[in-house]
Amino acid sequence: MYTAHLADTPNGRKIPIALEELELPYRVQHVDLGADEQHTPAFERLNPNGKIPVLVNGVDGTTLFESNAILFHLATRYGRLIPADAPGRDTVLQWLFLQAASIGPMLGQLWWFRHASPVPNEQALARYTKEARRLYGVIERRLAAVPYIAGDTYTVADIACWTWLVTHDELGLDIGAWPAVAAWLDKVGARTAVRRGLVRTAEPAHV
Repeated sequence: MYTAHLADTPNGRKIPIALEELELPYRVQHVDLGADEQHTPAFERLNPNGKIPVLVNGVDGTTLFESNAILFHLATRYGRLIPADAPGRDTVLQWLFLQAASIGPMLGQLWWFRHASPVPNEQALARYTKEARRLYGVIERRLAAVPYIAGDTYTVADIACWTWLVTHDELGLDIGAWPAVAAWLDKVGARTAVRRGLVRTAEPAHV
């Protein structure tokens, strides 16, 4: 039994989706980001960086943080959602790193300046909108050539990118500009495990 410490955010949603895909037993421990629960001593013992998600293995007590590290660990441990060959794994890894280094930070900044910044900043909105559009273009070109992010099969790279790229409406981006991305978003979003993972992520904190 795993315990997934998370909030209903793009990074938080990745872990229940992967656990559902792998058909593993888990429970969700919601972290109230608005109340700064991620910065309490108890949580920072799980992740010294004070960020969700964190996955705790109930059998041996091992703890993992950083969402894409968790995805890679689960996929390699259970031999699913990742190719068995080294070149295939390398391909998944490079897209996981791209999501962590570029897609998440840039789309996250765009969301912040659109919805959370107390002071309007048109320069920041223009900068992060431009970069977000560039990144959607990168994925558009990729998905115009292959059916999934890492190639011919659905992997954790798709999970990592999907939870972020599906937020296009919140970001004020017209997904019609990227038809291959739009079709892939629908395809991944229709998966039963993805729908179940989203429900688990959005459960009330007391459940």
